[in-house]
Amino acid sequence: MAELLLELLSEEIPARMQTRAADDLKRLICDGLKGAGIGFETARAFVTPRRLALVVDGIPAVRDDVSEEKRGPRVGAPDQAIQGFLKGAGLASLDQAEKRDTGKGEFWFAVITKKGGPTADALGAVIDGALKALPWPKSMKWGSGTLQWVRPLQSIVALFDGQVLKGEISPGGAMASIVFGATTRGHRFLSTGTFEVSNFADYKEKLRAAHVILDAAERKAIILDGARKLCSNVQVTLNEDEGLLEEVAGLTEWPVPMLGAIDAQFMDVPPEVLIVSMKVHLRFFTTSGADGKLANRFVVVANNVARDGGKTIVAGNERVLRGRLADAKFFWDQDRKSTLESRVPGLKQIVFHAKLGTQAERVERIVRLAGEIARSIPGADAAAVEQAARLCKADLVTGMVGEFPELQGVMGRYYALGEKLPASVADALGDHYAPAGPNDRCPTAPVSIAVALADKLDALTSFWSIGEKPTGSRDPFALRRAALGVIRIVVENKLRLPLRPFLKADDLLSFFAERLKVQMREKGVRHDVVDAVVSLGGEDDLVRLLARVEALQTFLGTEAGKNLLTAYGRAANIVRAEEKKDKGLAAKIAGAPDAALLEQAEEKSVASALDEVGRKVKPALAAEDFAGAMAAFAGLRGPIDALFDKVTVNVTDRPEIRLNRLKLLNQIRATMDSVADFSKIEG
Repeated sequence: MAELLLELLSEEIPARMQTRAADDLKRLICDGLKGAGIGFETARAFVTPRRLALVVDGIPAVRDDVSEEKRGPRVGAPDQAIQGFLKGAGLASLDQAEKRDTGKGEFWFAVITKKGGPTADALGAVIDGALKALPWPKSMKWGSGTLQWVRPLQSIVALFDGQVLKGEISPGGAMASIVFGATTRGHRFLSTGTFEVSNFADYKEKLRAAHVILDAAERKAIILDGARKLCSNVQVTLNEDEGLLEEVAGLTEWPVPMLGAIDAQFMDVPPEVLIVSMKVHLRFFTTSGADGKLANRFVVVANNVARDGGKTIVAGNERVLRGRLADAKFFWDQDRKSTLESRVPGLKQIVFHAKLGTQAERVERIVRLAGEIARSIPGADAAAVEQAARLCKADLVTGMVGEFPELQGVMGRYYALGEKLPASVADALGDHYAPAGPNDRCPTAPVSIAVALADKLDALTSFWSIGEKPTGSRDPFALRRAALGVIRIVVENKLRLPLRPFLKADDLLSFFAERLKVQMREKGVRHDVVDAVVSLGGEDDLVRLLARVEALQTFLGTEAGKNLLTAYGRAANIVRAEEKKDKGLAAKIAGAPDAALLEQAEEKSVASALDEVGRKVKPALAAEDFAGAMAAFAGLRGPIDALFDKVTVNVTDRPEIRLNRLKLLNQIRATMDSVADFSKIEG
């Protein structure tokens, strides 16, 4: 068994694309190997800022002949379909294909035999195909070439069993091909020249000697351990951030953590401003003091080994941070000279959307909507809701938000607190964009809830009204996120807020139902149970809907629930089968069976049990006692089983009795479907 080593060396690959690219390279190469009939044992992919690497172990040196069958069109199909089949299978005529009867008619089959031989002969094409098929979110061409890749490719290491594979990649145009080889480079600054490698172990070892750590997990561990030690030395705590760690590991081949300090003059600026400046703009890790507040130290990770111990690098980064924070402090001081109220007219100058007017017009809608919503929120002060809704976008015309758009809402809260506005109003300004994602906090204060819901519902209904609805691949206005935000706010705060009056369009309500199903699936709720409840339709109270889902899932988990589901399936299957034969049957069997036509004791027992269930279920549903409603069904299973054991439904010689018995079965179905659509439940 042999090893395949592949390295694609290029200019710097954006950190956000690296992990996906490594996974895609592994997938494409593995698929290519399987397609060529080449087996393997394991495959591992690696990525650094400049290189994608893959090692595949356990590949046979010689591959066997491979036979593959391809099914074509039906015999006698149009010529166009026949020609497409022949071309796809690589056949010259139908004489080379076989006719086979599949039981569903005669079809053409092609048996394609791929000759075996030395594995190395097939690997070049596999690499070429994978490299050209690698999907990048953004790609480029360079020089006069036509090849599209994330950044210009510089060299390709392609070794099989220690030998360089024959092959090359052509960038196109007048550019020279990149020939497969065994030569690579080390760190851009800490290494010079090129070196040859002979296998993966040799490759990894020589890269390390050339200041490149191939494994991203090892780079992350070095960053985290080093940063923790630096922080411990000065009695601060590292604010660990997995996303930032992943990104920094993708920016460095030889990470070296260093500790810097924030100039004391900036420490009175809101911590969110400092954090955004350091984390988002400069990729610094922040730290906290013993009191939990932001400390005046930060960790920067260099991709270099400094001769002076890092003093110059740290000083340079501190200087860059000072410049950015000086701007922030200027805006902070200037913004506080005007009130939020005085900034509201400025919203008339900001266009929200060409078809939806300005931010000022949007605020008017939010004020109106928040007022309506507040009536359904216990404890929501109407005056505070109105004030918060009117001011919620005022910070968009501040200098700070103009420089740091990430701080929308956050700065509004700080400025409101500075003006001594009520705390509930200030908090609502800071909360009204939340939750911004599944891991973000959810507003809980009444005023905040009203404004946050109004903001999201206005976005949904406004964009819906102009036809800007999300599609499978596009959601430019983040309407899915807005809907999920509404769902979280309503459900987590247990708000009894019917949504239909606010959503207006039926398809928007369906959009919410789909988002709810996705969210429930992620929480482990069975999708078919959610479907069974949602399919009832007409429910726009999410709290009530989820209570019904929870009760149904619990009921189905019991022995009584499972048994009753089986009985429901038997009754529904018989009715459905008969309905298929007689299109007018559904109308004939609607309603309760005729008691005078119930002959056998088992029929009467089921009819009696259904009456009893009906008497219990209706008040239970009215009282939203869904568990009680489900429990009422438990007594049905015995009579239904006896009915199927003793009673023949389709008595062919007595049509009135047959119809009445089908009515009885239909009533079983209808009674159970009054709680949920049991036909949607699997199992």
